[in-house]
Amino acid sequence: MADEPKALSDLKEMVEEKAAKEAAESANLIKSDEDADVDTPIKTPIESIVDSNVMIEKKIDSDGRSYATGKRKNAIARVWIKPGPGKVTVNGRELNVYFARPVLRMVVNQPFGVTDREGQYDVVCTVKGGGLSGQAGAVKHGISKALTYYEPELRGPLKKEGYLTRDSRVVERKKFGRKKARRSYQFSKR
Repeated sequence: MADEPKALSDLKEMVEEKAAKEAAESANLIKSDEDADVDTPIKTPIESIVDSNVMIEKKIDSDGRSYATGKRKNAIARVWIKPGPGKVTVNGRELNVYFARPVLRMVVNQPFGVTDREGQYDVVCTVKGGGLSGQAGAVKHGISKALTYYEPELRGPLKKEGYLTRDSRVVERKKFGRKKARRSYQFSKR
């Protein structure tokens, strides 16, 4: 018990020394005697993070496709992409037939526009649940994720636009004593 602090300042110095020593060890800045004769470069935590980002592998199945699941509201889309002339099939139907409104087709094709990959990938997807707007958002989310699996370097532009973030907004549940989630019954004074 010789290391016991006698004053508050001694305790503070001991804590600071311990914290500095742990920080140095975690950054691999302290070498042991057996490592002293080996000339290996020491990596700081920042360098190890950069190296880990460089070595992102593609996720491609045996058929040369990338698969991802996209979600929006109550809709869930399973999306497969592979290189091709740009044909998009949703639940066995063409994109123009399934999503008749031009706005929904535009939403589905947004990830390709941001990454300059229009007409370079065939998309096959199955969607279930929700309405057409939610399904279009789910397909967009799935295409974005599948693109990052096929070409990991596209993650930056897609992340910047917010296409990789799952939009978690869903319909609020109805409460008892209310007409809807928040709408009350009409009040009658008499």
